[in-house]
Order: sequence, then C-alpha cells, then structure tokens
Amino acid sequence: MASGPEFDFCVVIDDDDDILMASRLLLRRLFTDVAIANTPDEALPAIQARTPDVVLLDANFARGATDAAEGLAWLDRLLAIDSEMVVVMITAHAGVQVAVAAMKRGATDFVSKPWSNEKLLATVRTAASLRRSRKAVAGDKGTGPAPVPTGASPLLGQSPAMARVHSLIARAAPTEANVLVLGENGTGKELVARELHRQSLRADKVMLTVDLGAVSEDLIDSELFGHVKGAFTDARTDRVGRIQAADGGTLFLDEIGNLPLRLQPKLLTVLEQRQVTPVGANKPVPVDIRVIAATNLPPEKLHDESHFRQDLLFRLNTVEIGLPPLRERLEDVPGLIDHYLDHYARRYGREIPALSPAARRTLLTHDWPGNVRALRHALERAVILARDMPLEPEDFALVSTAPRIAPAAVVAPRAQDDLNLERVERRLVEEALKKHGYNISLAAAELGLSRAALYRRMEKHGL
Repeated sequence: MASGPEFDFCVVIDDDDDILMASRLLLRRLFTDVAIANTPDEALPAIQARTPDVVLLDANFARGATDAAEGLAWLDRLLAIDSEMVVVMITAHAGVQVAVAAMKRGATDFVSKPWSNEKLLATVRTAASLRRSRKAVAGDKGTGPAPVPTGASPLLGQSPAMARVHSLIARAAPTEANVLVLGENGTGKELVARELHRQSLRADKVMLTVDLGAVSEDLIDSELFGHVKGAFTDARTDRVGRIQAADGGTLFLDEIGNLPLRLQPKLLTVLEQRQVTPVGANKPVPVDIRVIAATNLPPEKLHDESHFRQDLLFRLNTVEIGLPPLRERLEDVPGLIDHYLDHYARRYGREIPALSPAARRTLLTHDWPGNVRALRHALERAVILARDMPLEPEDFALVSTAPRIAPAAVVAPRAQDDLNLERVERRLVEEALKKHGYNISLAAAELGLSRAALYRRMEKHGL
C-alpha cells in the first residue's frame, strides 16, 4: 500500500504556468495540499491564513528581469511575516550569486531551473523536515515560546545555574571564539546560540542554522560544503553550501553529534584554514565564519574517539556552555509557569487561569524530563483544553515520575492494565528517551522511528 504525503501544505510561486502545474503534480507526493500562484501578491492571503511547510519562490517575475531583486524583496517580506518561514528560492539566472544572496537573507535553500524531479523532491523534503524539526524543537509561530522584550534575553530564569549561563554568554559573545552548547533536549540550546549571535560583533550579519539531525546523512556533505556542477550524478548545477553562505556571519551547527565521522576531518579543515572546498571543486573558497555548535550527546559519547574526533571537539569548544536541565533549577519553575500561562491566555483569548494548590505542587515537584519545552507544552495544552478553574493536576496529563525504585514491579502491571493507546505510546516514548539520556537519534532507533517521527510524538505528548 502506498503511503500518504509526509507533509501538510506547500506554496509554489512562479510566473510560468507550466512550472506551476508540473511542480504541483510532483509535490503532491510530499504534501497534502499544494497551492500555486503566478505572483507573490496572489499567494499572500493563503500564506497569511495558513503557514506553509515550505514556500518555493521564484527569483524574477517582471518580463526580462534577471537580477532577482523582486524575489529577494519578497523573501524579506515573507520572513517579516514569520521569521521561521522556510523559503526555497527558484532561479534560472545567475544561480550561484542569487543563491548566496538569498541564503544570507534567510532562504533555506535554492533550486535552479530546469531541475530534475529527484533533486527538487530531495531539496523540498529536506526543507520541510527542517521546518518540522524547528517547530518540534523551538515551537512554531502559533505555539512557540512567549516573546520577550526587545533587547532582553529569551532565556528565562533567575536561578544561580541560569545566572552562570548568562554570564558565559555575555563574556563569550563579543569574541570570535567558537562555542559548544551542551544540554538535554528542550533546555534551550538554540536560544543560547541566537543570544550569542545577538550579542556578538556579527549581530548585523547573517546567522545560518544547519540541523544535522534533520538532514539525511547522504545530503550533509552537499548541505554544508556545497558542490559544483557534475560533482556527482544529480549535480546539474553549482550549489552553495551553508558554510559559504554564512560568510561574514555565524554558522550554528545544531546536533553536531550527528555529523558523520567521514565528514568531521573536512569540517576541521574549514575551521583551521578558514576556507571551504565544495564537493567536486579544485579550488578552496575563503570564508569568514564564527561557529556555534550544540549537542545533546552525553560526555562519554562526545569524548569517544570512535564517535567524535577529539581534534574537532577542541576546535569547537573553545568556550563550552552547559545548559542545566529544568530539574536542576526548579526554583525557576514558578516564574516559567506565570510567564507561559500569561502568554497562552493572551494568545488564545482566555482569562489567565488560576492553579489549585495541588496543581501548583504537581508542577513544582515534577522532574520535567522534557525540560522547558515540556513545561511549555503542558501549560499550553491546559490553557486550551481546561473547562473549569482553577486548573487541577489532571489538566496537565503528566506521567508520574515517582515509581523509580522498583520499575519491574510497577511498569509491568501498568502496561498490562492500561491499554489506552495514547498513554501507552507516551510511556514508551518517554522510557526510550530516559534510557538513552534524551539522545534523539538513539531513542528513535530503539523505537524504530525516524528522528522527525520521534520529534512529532514528543510534541504530541508534550515531552
């Protein structure tokens, strides 16, 4: 039986009707709904009403135009609507130059006309996966963390542990030192990276993110380093890699622990020589980047030479910032509760809910294995679904973490007696995450899921 589309909604904007029809038929393999439009003005209502997984945007619309000015202007406008929007530029003229300009202004990727169907599908699938991963990890525009005042840090918390994090950021940000951010999933590693960039001397330059956990291993080489036309079978055009596109700015390598061993020497060479050689090229290209990397790998894996090169680690962790799990800074939980209850009540047009003493006690004593992300999802769900006030413990659907002393005596009867599919799935996902120290790759492998599928289940269950 054929499987259904992997993603929900895609928008294709191009002035060529043949391109629109061909891409619509092709992309229906990936998306439930593919909207097409001849101009960005026509597409804007659909984009504003329903944030797409991917927007494919032509670089030129006016007859005879080749400078991509109109497409780049619309790229800026789309990202002003939603800074996390995933936009893939379409170009037929000056592909490399337009690609560099577009990616420096926030485009996720680019495709050149004419394209091969396989290349287009691979590019768009990767882009949509990045959007899905971004939503799962950091929250999308509709469900993401509450905004903070301009100029303030988005990292919430006044505990001594968070004070140390803020101090390290303030001292490291203005330097050119590479930074490695360590921490469990949901602790805010991407927020630290963005704060480092915001306080750096490169703040007015581009910050490009590569989620190495969301890019398939066979695409990572081209994604990071780029390639030249003819480098391999499907390399029909030159492609600028993220390292080159980040020239002058900051490159954030999320989930760096997923970088294959075979590519680690190549990244090390980039860091040492400040130049990158695209796949198939003979000459290196000079680059000026500051690298921030993040991983949830436990120390024993990170310092295992068979998994991660130690010379590369020394290059990446000139400054190392460890983010504490929420269970180690429970004094921050009351402030986080008040912040997110207020935020989601405003977002959904509700009264700010009160908490019963039992509910507050439950939230304050839970060990939050999914960290701030799990707390945020639990509070959002309660604001949306609760019918009565004050909120009670059951409004948060938290799995008790108390029975740890005799797991065999507790888990077996629970699994036998409780046949509710949602609760069983949540329990299995949580147990796999705990077993592997919240390493997404290892937990996903144990569950027989892709990383993206595990992220979806984590978001669904508030983990």
